[in-house]
Amino acid sequence: MDTLSYKTISANSATVNKNWVLIDAKDETLGRLGSKVANLIRGKHKTNFTPHVDCGDNVIVINAEHINLTGNKWEDKKYITYSEYPGGQKSATAKEVMAKNPIRMVEKAVKGMLPKNKLGRAMYKNLFVYAGAEHPHEAQKPQTLKLTEIK
Repeated sequence: MDTLSYKTISANSATVNKNWVLIDAKDETLGRLGSKVANLIRGKHKTNFTPHVDCGDNVIVINAEHINLTGNKWEDKKYITYSEYPGGQKSATAKEVMAKNPIRMVEKAVKGMLPKNKLGRAMYKNLFVYAGAEHPHEAQKPQTLKLTEIK
């Protein structure tokens, strides 16, 4: 038996193939969008997924201002920020955050689904979210994916 044929192949920064992916968030549910984008950024859809290496794709999310929330989350969901000063805690509903900065909702949803360590912070830099339909990454030739095509 040839034991060399059974070696486990681990990806590293030299062997990783990073693609550019474009996702349209129009009429998508925030949590489902966030989990699928987090899997793309993490690289879990690839056959050479390695947990300790950034082997995911660069993801561009457009139309972040047109996402959906189910139920009463527009009024009930709270986004809490804290300025590190006494009495510096602020909270805003999802509707208020969407009116002020729609990009923040998608970024926060995806960031919460990434690892909470140095690698997760590095992976988060591979996410590019835009409120409208235009983005400045045409030179990278991103391939368009529908969320229904992603497992």
